[in-house]
Amino acid sequence: MNNEEYKIYIDKVIRRVEAARLKVSDYHIVKIVAISKYSKSKDIQKLYQIGQRAFGENKVQDLKLKIKDLDELPLEWHFVGNLQKNKINNLIDMEPTLFHALDSLELANELQKKLLAKDKTLDALLQINSAKEESKYGVMPEDAKNIYEKIFESCPNINLKGVMSIGAHSDDKEVIKKSFDTTYEIYKSLNGATVCSMGMSGDFELAIECGSNLVRLGTVMFDK
Repeated sequence: MNNEEYKIYIDKVIRRVEAARLKVSDYHIVKIVAISKYSKSKDIQKLYQIGQRAFGENKVQDLKLKIKDLDELPLEWHFVGNLQKNKINNLIDMEPTLFHALDSLELANELQKKLLAKDKTLDALLQINSAKEESKYGVMPEDAKNIYEKIFESCPNINLKGVMSIGAHSDDKEVIKKSFDTTYEIYKSLNGATVCSMGMSGDFELAIECGSNLVRLGTVMFDK
């Protein structure tokens, strides 16, 4: 696929994001993070050349490899996967732009210890299991505000920027919307929160209409 074809594909995605954004407000800004876990470094470079800057990986080892391969490019690297405790030091050393999946107070405490020892900080989003699904990680919605505030108070090396959730696994649009509404209401209740990350390739337009200002889209989206 050449650069012109990539540009056509990503323009289609941007138009869909723009249409959803404008339903909220002319002033509502939405950031696109391209999830590149199935993409090779050369494909990421092509997307960079047509304007995409933020990319997300869900495995620490893959993130490390792609950062090394593309070190000369001014990219934003986001870590979006579940973080195992034995990978914490590796992630901290890579200094990602944003960690999307801070899914418990326990993990926050472990991160704080490692960050303090390295004299580093980490920007992060609290992950909320807004649909209360056993298959998903994240804190329960009724506990989210309390946990967010505890992390804010007890983990000074973690810069909480807001919240993230994955929409309900359902074919019912109203069920999905309810899960997004739940997350957005929590987001609005948090002092200083600036990021509400909801929406992926299959439901990002609905998520934006519910208030999301960051969507995570698989790079395969740009081939549609």
